[in-house]
Amino acid sequence: MAELQERTFIAIKPDGVQRGIIGEIIKRFETKGFKLVGMKMLQASEDLLMQHYIDLKDRPFFPSLVNYMSSGPVVAMVWEGKGVVKTGRVMLGETNPADSKPGTIRGDFCIDVSKNIIHGSDSVDSAKTEISLWFKSEELVNYTSCAFSWLY
Repeated sequence: MAELQERTFIAIKPDGVQRGIIGEIIKRFETKGFKLVGMKMLQASEDLLMQHYIDLKDRPFFPSLVNYMSSGPVVAMVWEGKGVVKTGRVMLGETNPADSKPGTIRGDFCIDVSKNIIHGSDSVDSAKTEISLWFKSEELVNYTSCAFSWLY
């Protein structure tokens, strides 16, 4: 049963928010069958972003990444379901949109790697870390979807 409650962190980046595709992205995750258990829109602080991208701090693009991510509002979400981390990454497409297949979020909506619309956790462990960084436990909702028995 625990595998059905796997969680991932998904963030719609400032360019996705500004382009008005929040609903389209949510629709794709809902249509797939994943359950939204947390969501908020916020202007991410530089401190939060530096913690979130700590593994990239030595990369030459780190300052521009933090600047880009703090340039506008972000929609932070937690999605739940069987294999949501791996499947979510497939749904996003490759980090570089030029390498993303049509049908993926980045393949359908992105052109340049520096504005690639969305972030998704790359492992169950990083999902746990990212979720705890962006959400307090009381901001996440536990419930059974009426579609649960039709999905599993």
